[in-house]
Parts: sequence; C-alpha cells; structure tokens
Amino acid sequence: MTVLVGYLPNAEGEAAFRAGLEEAARRSTSLTVVNSPRSGAPVTSSQADEAALAALVASAAEAGVELAVRQDHHEDDLAATILAIADEVDAAVIVIGLRHRSVVGKLLMGSAAQRILLDSERPVLAVKP
Repeated sequence: MTVLVGYLPNAEGEAAFRAGLEEAARRSTSLTVVNSPRSGAPVTSSQADEAALAALVASAAEAGVELAVRQDHHEDDLAATILAIADEVDAAVIVIGLRHRSVVGKLLMGSAAQRILLDSERPVLAVKP
C-alpha cells in the first residue's frame, strides 16, 4: 500500500505533497506522487520540472519515506487517470489539493478534485494551501 498524491507545481500541489508526506510517515508506508501532464500539450504548467521533482525527492528522503514519482500523461480526464493509478498501486488514501472556485466556474468547467472526491472508492484527503 502507498499514499497517493495528485501533484501540480503550485500552492495546492505543495499542500497536498506535505499532507501526503506526513500521512505516509504516520502510516509507515511509501508515497506515490502523480504529476500528470495533458497528452499532446506543447507547453504545460501542470508538469513539474526537474528542480521541483528534486525538491520532492529531497523532502521525502529527509522524512525517511520511499517516494515514487509518476508522470503518466492524461487525455481529457485527469480524475480518471488518478483513480486508475490509485487502483494500480493499491493506494491506502488519495491526497489532493483544493483551490477555491466559484459555483459558476465549477458548473461550466467541472472539477477534477470534485470527481475524485465523488468517484473514489478509497479515502480521499483534500487539503488547502
């Protein structure tokens, strides 16, 4: 079993990583970080660069937690990708970061976090920065 973190290189992703790292240390288990860029996108702000990944690895090593980073590409459905990886790695819990969105924004754009919360058969820990 592992703790799975949905990670983006932003404040919400950092909050999710910190909470996931604490959860993995508390459970004495490994940590799997999923940073899933969109397939075919020439440039994406959702993909963590080498420096960001190195910082995650260093933080996990300092905490004594084994870390695996996955950068599986997704098509249009990030939530489905994260849930599929959670099943694949037998995640004990999924940790995601939340950001504030207006009701209209959620209605028009949907929310990957909302889909994960509603569709996951595993516990989900949702954190804010």
